[in-house]
Amino acid sequence: MSRDRRIFLFVALAGLPGAVVALRLLWLTVPSQALRWTLAAIIVGSLAGFALALQAQIVRPLQTLSNMLAAVREGDYTLRGRDAFADDPFGAAMLEANAIAEALRGQRLDSLEATALLGSVMDEIEVAVLAFDPDCRVRFSNRAAAQLFLTEPARLQARAASQLGLAEALLSTGPTTMDLAFPGGMGRWEVRARDIRLGGAVHRLLVLSDLRRALREEERQAWQRLIRVLGHEINNSLTPIQSIAQSLLALIAKPPPDGGLRPEARDDLGASGLREDLGSGLSVIAARADAVARFMASYARLARLPLPRLRPLEVGQWVLRVAALEMRASVVVHAGPAVTIDADGDQLDQALINLVANAVEAGGGAEISWSAAAGMLDVVVADSGPGLPPSANLFTPFFTTKKGGSGIGLVLSRQIAENHGGSLVLQDRAPGPGCAARLRLPLR
Repeated sequence: MSRDRRIFLFVALAGLPGAVVALRLLWLTVPSQALRWTLAAIIVGSLAGFALALQAQIVRPLQTLSNMLAAVREGDYTLRGRDAFADDPFGAAMLEANAIAEALRGQRLDSLEATALLGSVMDEIEVAVLAFDPDCRVRFSNRAAAQLFLTEPARLQARAASQLGLAEALLSTGPTTMDLAFPGGMGRWEVRARDIRLGGAVHRLLVLSDLRRALREEERQAWQRLIRVLGHEINNSLTPIQSIAQSLLALIAKPPPDGGLRPEARDDLGASGLREDLGSGLSVIAARADAVARFMASYARLARLPLPRLRPLEVGQWVLRVAALEMRASVVVHAGPAVTIDADGDQLDQALINLVANAVEAGGGAEISWSAAAGMLDVVVADSGPGLPPSANLFTPFFTTKKGGSGIGLVLSRQIAENHGGSLVLQDRAPGPGCAARLRLPLR
């Protein structure tokens, strides 16, 4: 039996003894039978109506509360209960239910606004973001991701990663660079993947950053730097060539001075002076043309550096061989451990020769030492000169602080080190004056 029927039955049973007594007295005192039945019907009806009214007073607030909870469960927070008073038990329950519905409504609005804001941000960023469920199917994608496949985000839902060509990208464990091809573009992408939890299940979040724009910007800046250097070097040579050529043309067109001399004397003096001026001008033109040729040869040498041909190279013999080539100043070699690396000996010779030459030209000779740790070989070339110059362009091609320098020695040495999987770092020597060039190369 339901609770509302039990309440009705309890109320009816509570009023039944009184009704029975009233009916007994009615039958004993009222002589008219019609009147007795009329009064009996009134007594029984009143008892039933009182029971039903009391049932409604108890059940209806509970039904209202039940309807509100059902609406909250369905996500509808607009229903409110009446007769919510703090001094009434049912009213207090209704008051708390209304407060809960209002609080949930506020949280729902905040959640919807935050979700809408997040969706707008995700659609506006240029990074492609996709979330895959445990079955490697798309659960979420932003507008940038949909543009890669020339479709709408809704059409990517439930698409498998293998269908989108992202199966390999999902397996990445950290930031990595991959060459990927999509209907909306192809090129080099930075791939980031990580696990997230959604709905109690582990999902995979994939972020794709297009590196093409960044690479194009770096390429544009590199070309600008190169053009500035080329323009500077070529103009430095063409300007004096142009000036001297104009002076020589004007000298040839100018009649020789007579000075009251005989014609044959004037001719001899004019020819001799003209030859001297022409020789001097042509010498300057030849020198500047040779400088331009050396500059272009240095650029071609830097641009055509081949990949290293790896062979076993004993470090001690390599350092001693290079140190013996420097004849202008003393080169002190501090022997390190006996190690062998796989490297291109000719290229490393050139790199170390450049570093030793820089150290000797800085003044005070050079010192070479090497050590091995953590799978890397450190070769340090130190000098006792004034230290590093205050410039951030030391590794800029063709930039030099030395008179007559080409500006490619450090660049070439660093490129050789990086082609071997290593690096080249310049730092002030500590303690004491001077500079230290640290050449790092991987061991076998």
